Amino acid sequence: MRSTATSAAPTPAGPTAPTGRIAAARPSTAGAPNAAAPLTTQATPVTPAAPLAPPAPSRPHRVAVLALDDAYSFELGIPSRVFGNAEDAAGRPLYEVLVCTADGRPVRTDAGFSVAVEHGPEVLETADTVVIPPARPCDRATPDDGLPEPLAAALGRVRPGTRLVSFCSASFVLAAAGLLDGRPATTHWQVADHFRRAFPRVRLDEDVLFVDDGDVLTSAGVAAGVDLCLHLVRRDHGSAVANHVARRCVVPPWRDGGQAQYIERPVPEPTVATTAPTRAWALERLQEPLTLGEMAAHARMSLRTFTRRFRDEVGTTPGRWLTAQRIEVARHLLETSDLPVDLVAHRAGFGTANSLRQHMRSVLGVSPAAYRRTFTGAARQAPVTSSTS
Repeated sequence: MRSTATSAAPTPAGPTAPTGRIAAARPSTAGAPNAAAPLTTQATPVTPAAPLAPPAPSRPHRVAVLALDDAYSFELGIPSRVFGNAEDAAGRPLYEVLVCTADGRPVRTDAGFSVAVEHGPEVLETADTVVIPPARPCDRATPDDGLPEPLAAALGRVRPGTRLVSFCSASFVLAAAGLLDGRPATTHWQVADHFRRAFPRVRLDEDVLFVDDGDVLTSAGVAAGVDLCLHLVRRDHGSAVANHVARRCVVPPWRDGGQAQYIERPVPEPTVATTAPTRAWALERLQEPLTLGEMAAHARMSLRTFTRRFRDEVGTTPGRWLTAQRIEVARHLLETSDLPVDLVAHRAGFGTANSLRQHMRSVLGVSPAAYRRTFTGAARQAPVTSSTS
């Protein structure tokens, strides 16, 4: 996991002239609490025990979903399904999701049906977040080809400061618009080599499930769009709301590893041992100074075999995985308690406050105190409960 520094506060502006490139966006604060620091994620956090969420915004955060022709139907429905389940303690929606097209006309999908949308590109002008799901032609975009004129004109309506999100191969759209130049990003692993050749100025990482670069976020293939949307809910409203949404959607709040674990490779024999029991064992002992040797011994494997099998199953090294789990414990405690930083460090397994600060700055780009301020400063709400939980 890694992170980049957050951007400056947004400056309101009207619609820009239609163009294939958009002025570099900055994080939007409209309709949402302060955002947590950007990060690239591969890890599974410890599920929080009913923390309290920040208060709801004065109006729902507006999410515009820009549907492209020949859209992949699964990814097209992710924003409505995830953001639509986010509510405050009083049952009020935290997001307003509007699906639009570049010209207001219906779009075809890969599933053999068409979608008639209620909105045209005008909703992009008032959106706080714009999500672009993938479509079949996405991965054919190149800097030389540019974007189709209707799509370029639609993106030209996006206000500076609007948060931009792409799923799967829709990262090609952001890259072709010049929005990913010099930035970290990800895409579906199957098209990663083509992406890297087409857009060498983008810092591509095909091993992760998503990349959060503050105001521009990209996800890996297909279901990673769910992971990214849950991350945004957590970033906007805290872990209690995100976990509640995950329960409603019957998905894990976070997933282990990156998409490297899903790349085709020979299937191991059914009798081959797994590292899953050792991961569960380690999660119960995060306060202890666990070593790679102890984890390998618990799994009854050699260091070399354990490390190789762990990486195959999780998509990262045991050391990075342990750090990620401890970071998530620390995040939960910082969000939901007033414990001193040194005690948070001890409970998360970092030993000292200085060690926690170093790791949080390395992984999340912020200090523990700065992270805590993201989730404090206003009265917290009780977590949402539902009979479907």
